[in-house]
Amino acid sequence: MCAFMLSVKFPVNYIINEQMHCGCGGFKLKPKGSSVQSTENEKWKRDSVFIDKRGKFREFNHKKVSRKKGGSLRGQGWKYGSGFVDGIFPVLSPIAQEILNFVQKEFHSTSRVWSSLDNLPPTNTNWDDLISIAVRLRLNKKWDPIIVMCEWILKRSSFKPDVICYNLLIEAYGHKLRIKKAESTYLELIEAQCIPTQDTYALLVKAYCKCGLVNHAESVFTKMRANGFSPNTVVYNAYIDGLYKGRESQQALAIFERMKRENCEPTAETYTTVINIYGKENKSYMALDVFREMKNRKCKPNICTYTALMNAFARDGLCEKAEEIFEEMQEAGHEPDVYAYNALMEAYSRAGFPYASAEIFSLMKQMVCEPDTASYNILLDAYGRAGLHQGAQAVFDEMKRLGIEPTMKSHMLLISAYSRIGNVLKCEEIVDRMKSSNLKPDTFVHNAMLNLYGRLGRFEEMEQVLAAIEKPDISTYNILINVYGRSGFVDKMEEVFESIISKKNLRPDVMTWTSRIGAYSRKKQFKRCTEIFEDMIDSGCYPDGGTAKVLLSACSNEDQIEQVTHIVRTMHRSDTSED
Repeated sequence: MCAFMLSVKFPVNYIINEQMHCGCGGFKLKPKGSSVQSTENEKWKRDSVFIDKRGKFREFNHKKVSRKKGGSLRGQGWKYGSGFVDGIFPVLSPIAQEILNFVQKEFHSTSRVWSSLDNLPPTNTNWDDLISIAVRLRLNKKWDPIIVMCEWILKRSSFKPDVICYNLLIEAYGHKLRIKKAESTYLELIEAQCIPTQDTYALLVKAYCKCGLVNHAESVFTKMRANGFSPNTVVYNAYIDGLYKGRESQQALAIFERMKRENCEPTAETYTTVINIYGKENKSYMALDVFREMKNRKCKPNICTYTALMNAFARDGLCEKAEEIFEEMQEAGHEPDVYAYNALMEAYSRAGFPYASAEIFSLMKQMVCEPDTASYNILLDAYGRAGLHQGAQAVFDEMKRLGIEPTMKSHMLLISAYSRIGNVLKCEEIVDRMKSSNLKPDTFVHNAMLNLYGRLGRFEEMEQVLAAIEKPDISTYNILINVYGRSGFVDKMEEVFESIISKKNLRPDVMTWTSRIGAYSRKKQFKRCTEIFEDMIDSGCYPDGGTAKVLLSACSNEDQIEQVTHIVRTMHRSDTSED
């Protein structure tokens, strides 16, 4: 059993920020001294209040921070991925807040926004306000308003755009998958004789990765060298992160190795991403090796690194290891946040200790760390996995009592809890209640019902659920392959597999191949199992422990067992030599 000997050594501090609201439909500029509003504006400029990286209100000398050679924040860019300019989170002036509210409300009408922005005099103060607004929009991932505002600066305003404006626009276009516009913005930057920064190239790389154009991302490195730049950590981090999020994990790991070969020192962000990659692949032992390498290279782990490693152990159900990392994180001086607590809760949940997960949930609240929706979902899942459907229901009811709106995942986890005990009526009741609340069941909810009907052999209801799924994912097809394979309907299973192959946006994963091998394994068709295994390897899909188990179960004699054992040992050797 998992030992439960945790201590939290630091209280959690947090800040609640109240938003300022403005009910105006547009914004107007007033002459100085015309009203109390203008006095208020002047006061804001004098006070120069901002929120620092830790969320604390501070003051600074506005001249020392903003009034550099360009007269304002021109040319400074921002630290990639941090979301703030010059190391600060700007608190907006009243006029800037009005502009922000207006742009967010009217961004769908480009002409209306541009006409209003035309009223702005081209002053340093207004430029600072516009950049502060853009950064605030970026923090909230409001890409459309950023595009409208930055295009106005480039195409219509009297301001001379600099690298920060181009960078914001490239990033926004990348997130909206408008890669041609991102490319043309980069070309406009070059034509304007504006010098691109490492961040410019990093954002271009991420835009290509997000659009699935990995080859184009590689060409950015050639562009950099042609312009006299050597790719630095910022660009490599963007590339690795882009490949990881684009589900090109093996290529991301290859770029990580190339980064080290080219003597570009990985940062905590680099190592955290690589640990996440191995965690998602259920290779917590590899994630731990990366963590050790990080410390050997004197790279200090941050709280995100510790949390990523805890998540890796959580996925493998290694709660004792996750607990050790939790303790080590505190000893390193990091206060556990909600993500760290959630990772530890998940570890106990996956290991089959729901009450330990509940204990962490209680500890989190005692340490004044507010649980989020994910925390409740993890606890709900912990009870459900253990077959404690009453506990899962109690968590769901508590969410509603506290005014926390249960998410689609909350409903899916509750269905899964009742599904484990075969309570079809309760599962159907939850789905009906969702529909009556105008909450349309998504693919995950449908998959849970698909799995339930399939396990109970109710194929007619299963087919009806399948017909209702608008966008089946790989999990949908894996459930079907598993159900048909277990029921002996091999031909039907093969039809489902062929339908996956015919789809451009889907690719069989390790679960698909393993379930398919399992169907023939039950029939002791060893030769067929090894043929499918070879196809799996040829497709680039890496087998896991589950694959080895079904191969062993297909064996009928000692020779076959020896053959599979040799395969498993070969898998293990190649796996441990990857790093």
